[in-house]
Amino acid sequence: MSIDTTLAWVVAFLVVTVAVSAAARRVGWSAPLALVVIGVAVSYVPGVPRVDVEPDFVLSVLLPPLLFAAALQTSLSDVRARRESLLLLSVGLVAFTTVVVGLVTWAVVPTLTLAAAFAFGAVVAPTDAVAVSAVTRRAPLPRLLASILDGESLLNDATALVALNTAVVAIVAAFDPVRAVGEFVLAVVGGIGIGLLVAFAMGAVRRRLSVAVLDTSLSLVTPYVAFLLAHGIGASGPLAVVVAGLFLGFRAPVLQSAEARLAESLNWRTIQFLLENAVFLLIGLSLPAILRGALSSGIGLGRALFVIGVVLVVLVAARLGWSLAVTAVYRWGPARLRRRSWQWRLDLPVTVAGVRGVVTLAAVFLLPEQTPHRAFLQFLAFVVVIATLLLGLSLPWVIRRGGLPAPNLDQERMETQLLLAEARAESLQLVDRLEAGAYDDRAVERVRIDAALLGETLVGDEGVRADRAAAYAELRMLTIVEERRAVLRARGEGRYPETTVRAVLTVLDIEEAAVRATLADDAD
Repeated sequence: MSIDTTLAWVVAFLVVTVAVSAAARRVGWSAPLALVVIGVAVSYVPGVPRVDVEPDFVLSVLLPPLLFAAALQTSLSDVRARRESLLLLSVGLVAFTTVVVGLVTWAVVPTLTLAAAFAFGAVVAPTDAVAVSAVTRRAPLPRLLASILDGESLLNDATALVALNTAVVAIVAAFDPVRAVGEFVLAVVGGIGIGLLVAFAMGAVRRRLSVAVLDTSLSLVTPYVAFLLAHGIGASGPLAVVVAGLFLGFRAPVLQSAEARLAESLNWRTIQFLLENAVFLLIGLSLPAILRGALSSGIGLGRALFVIGVVLVVLVAARLGWSLAVTAVYRWGPARLRRRSWQWRLDLPVTVAGVRGVVTLAAVFLLPEQTPHRAFLQFLAFVVVIATLLLGLSLPWVIRRGGLPAPNLDQERMETQLLLAEARAESLQLVDRLEAGAYDDRAVERVRIDAALLGETLVGDEGVRADRAAAYAELRMLTIVEERRAVLRARGEGRYPETTVRAVLTVLDIEEAAVRATLADDAD
């Protein structure tokens, strides 16, 4: 296939992704499900090339930016506050699901080895950050549920991939438990260490960059730097990417300029939209080829339907059972945990939101050629992805039936206004401490009246107006810095939720960008 032809297919792929996603949103359908259906339909059109999933491409090219974009939007404060539950779900639940699904698959699939069954269990064990966000975006989730799901889906890939590697080794060679434990420790500790190292290094460089384009360019390569460094030492690349994204997102207000933060947010939202929707189209396009392989695997239709039904039921039951157990630990465990317990009615939404996606899609192709019934296991993994996606679509209904409170938007707006008012008060105290005559009285009064009135026309001749505008812009910059410090101090004290903090920081970033633009125009 020539370069021009390949480029034309890539362009067509992106155009279909955008068009279907836009149409699905307009009519209220699920964009991921619509893309899967369109992908399957298009794959049967004469002339459309066959699409084969390359696991290295998915894991090394698509996954790092998707995880990084999700991590930037995830609250590190929420992750810290819920660290025990996230570990129980992202490590404990993955290990539990791997064992349970592995044993059941080994029992119901003829001639399947135990190592291959455990490898399949590891493939379908982790939920996927991309798929979870695609589903939860359609429902106004309670903040607690949203933080649990986001944190779990970001942090469970390392556990699943290490379990998969261990099972793959057992398929092709003798199993060594000491080596397996060592690989797991290296994957987790190394992934966290590399993520922190990359976050510190990139933060130090970005602190010195004053041009938003350069800062954004560096942001685009950060996930790949973290992934490649971690992969190079045998650590978890996904975990390194997530850790780097969490810390850089948390430290963004003190590392980057307002213009850089706004540009980075828009760019990563665009990248995330394109890639996460393209993944679902890729699933649809590759499904017919996987189905053909499954039909030639020697497992009859009746047995295949039986296996699919059993695996799906066990997968959901394992997640529900573990979630109930975690809830019991929090409600009846140590006092430190009881203070952060949640209600039983949260367990069913957590179970329904256990959507699988791109990680499962890529990991199943890592199974070695000598894996018994490899083609059928690949098809079974695709069925799991689609079935959990369909189950996840019921999440809004489950939340309503469970009586879970939707986010209180009025309260969040009030909290945003309170925090903004608190920051404004801090900045006006700075104005009060200024020496008399340090700034034009009209500029000072203008800041006092409303620090955001950048477009007000000042009286006087042109030279006086220019001087006063420059004085106002300079003074407003000082007050914005003080307001941002007040917001970050409130965040550190834990007095406001992260959604409120980020909303106010965005307001300040927009104002700062506008003031800087005014100063640049004056300089020109």
